[in-house]
Amino acid sequence: MRSILIAVDFSENAERALAAAKLIAEKDVTELLVLHAYQPYIADVNVTPGNVMPGIGGADFMAMATELEEEFHKRLDEYAAKLVAEGYHAKAIWAIGSVQSAIEEAIDDHVPDMIVIGRTGTGGFLDKLIGSSATHIALNSPCPVLVVPPQAEPARFKKVVYATQFEYEENNILREVFVLMNHLGADLTLLKINSDAQPDIQPDNQYIADIKSHFTIRDGQIVIREAKHVLDGIEAYCDEVQADLLIMSTRERSFIEEYLINPSITRKLVVDTHVPLLVFHLK
Repeated sequence: MRSILIAVDFSENAERALAAAKLIAEKDVTELLVLHAYQPYIADVNVTPGNVMPGIGGADFMAMATELEEEFHKRLDEYAAKLVAEGYHAKAIWAIGSVQSAIEEAIDDHVPDMIVIGRTGTGGFLDKLIGSSATHIALNSPCPVLVVPPQAEPARFKKVVYATQFEYEENNILREVFVLMNHLGADLTLLKINSDAQPDIQPDNQYIADIKSHFTIRDGQIVIREAKHVLDGIEAYCDEVQADLLIMSTRERSFIEEYLINPSITRKLVVDTHVPLLVFHLK
């Protein structure tokens, strides 16, 4: 993997995102692009000089804003320097504006092979994006996106679950997944959850046979379970096997699929999962 883009906000989960990226990176090959999107502090228009907070345009306010920006810039450089000291190739990327626009610009400029974002769960980094931008980044980026939830403490990616419905040809994604599993030394399980709420259009055997014809699949490596809801079934299985990483693929959906027939399970997991979630994108 040539490069990984990690968005940080200096919260505790920024450390978790960096830890996850380091597990995937190859020290001699991968460049870690550490991005911070700085949003300048805007003072309350009702606060005037002489009150607790400095007034807009005043010397005190300008000094405070400058000091804050310099402090964040310093912390970003320290993140990159620490990674270099640990033997990684690293580069700090400073951006001003929203996280979404900063990530999109960095994708255009650096063409990373993966994006890692942390979800704080406290109204912070990813939570500011919930509803539109977060899911847009995870579901529509041109490269895989790893979402690290606040419950995760990434120390290894050894037990990996790939959740699939065996409804679409996914060999191109699985090829990338197996390469990653080989690099991580991880054990991969392909999981399907049968649910009355989830349409089952294509016969599973058709896709399972195709997968087995292209990849070496051990007995027991494909697991099919029943659950009332697909999301609950996926999370229950991940808990049962103590999965370190959950992988899903997403694809463009028609209006009918998206809103009437098959709401995106991946979209829900981006927000709710307590297991690190790696999203690939079907072309």
